[in-house]
Amino acid sequence: MSLAPPTSSNTIKPPQIILSQDLEEEATVSPDTKFTNPQKSTKILAFPPNRETLGGTSYLIVRNGGNILIDCPAWEQIAANQTYLRAVRWLFISHRGAIAKVDQIQQALDCEILIQEQEAYLLPGLTLTTFSQELSLDDTTQLIWTPGHSPGSSCLYYREFGGILFSGRHLVPNPQAQLAPFRTATTFHWPRQLKSLTKLCDRFSPDTLQYICPGAHIGFLRGRSILDQGYELLMNGYLNAHQI
Repeated sequence: MSLAPPTSSNTIKPPQIILSQDLEEEATVSPDTKFTNPQKSTKILAFPPNRETLGGTSYLIVRNGGNILIDCPAWEQIAANQTYLRAVRWLFISHRGAIAKVDQIQQALDCEILIQEQEAYLLPGLTLTTFSQELSLDDTTQLIWTPGHSPGSSCLYYREFGGILFSGRHLVPNPQAQLAPFRTATTFHWPRQLKSLTKLCDRFSPDTLQYICPGAHIGFLRGRSILDQGYELLMNGYLNAHQI
């Protein structure tokens, strides 16, 4: 698919590099150069909030073996950031509210869409890879079903950098910049959301979860898109949620 250039690049904010590390080994030479990272480094990028997903934040993992796009950035970002996005192998949708122009994104990037099976009906006619409880993309990346916010709400765990949890809208900042599940009028099932949070607390530890990247409400973080001391924040979110 041919992408038209953005009408005014000055109005499009680029994604922010929030983590970066040099690769320990050289990229493996492969006939499929689409998934080779020429920068010899692994990066985590955060896109500006997308109005079409009610201010949702999309992230990108740049790495060898295929970049991973987490939720949908604004369509203008697709055209303006082809250097990073042309090597996207997977587009992971964390929940139904993160869907925007998925069909166009898949056609433009030739990527595989990953979504929990209970949300898949929202994308008729598209080629999807669905999962039930969990799905491992490789030894560094797992998708985890965390229902509650929506029936198919899910998180992505990336083992590098000490462990990063991309929490979608399962866990988001509140006005006090604390991380917690939000109970709203549109919450699908609050008890299930609490149970999902308990499962994450049991799964991780301070040694396996260093960062959390929430998928919305990052305006409460005053310019940040990533939170350090991830496991401590996860446990505090658990305690705060049980006081609601």
